[in-house]
Parts: sequence; structure tokens; C-alpha cells
Amino acid sequence: MSKSKPISYDNIDKYTELGLNISFYRKKKGYTQEELAEKVGISRSHLSAIEAPNIIKAFSIELLFDIAKALDIEAYKLLLFRD
Repeated sequence: MSKSKPISYDNIDKYTELGLNISFYRKKKGYTQEELAEKVGISRSHLSAIEAPNIIKAFSIELLFDIAKALDIEAYKLLLFRD
């Protein structure tokens, strides 16, 4: 079994913004973390770690697509980062 590649220092800001984007669209939809986590089949604590700006939590593209679907948005919107 191979180990996952560590998150590059160059990408830390992107993970932070991705989590903030998920949080923004979740709140806009009116979901709690518990509700969104249940819709995508993960724990609330996992979603909390993804959204937290002080925690860098890698996750799969499959989960990104599931989150976007649950939020009823196109996945690319979660990947729009400020420069």
C-alpha cells in the first residue's frame, strides 16, 4: 500500500480557500455541517476539518463532486480562488 503524497506548501492556501468556499455555499444553502456531512456520507468532524482554515485536510475529488452535488452547484465554483 502506498502512502499518500503530503500536501505541498504551495497548495496550503488553496486548501484553505476550498474549505472556506465549501463553508460559504453550505451556509448559503442553509445546511448545518451535520446536514451536509450526512448528505455526502462523511462525519461532521471530517467536514469540519475540511472547512477549518487552520487545518489542512486533503480529500478526494469524488468527495468534492459529492459536496458540490449536495450543495446543488457546479464543482468548479468550489475551486474559484482569489488571487
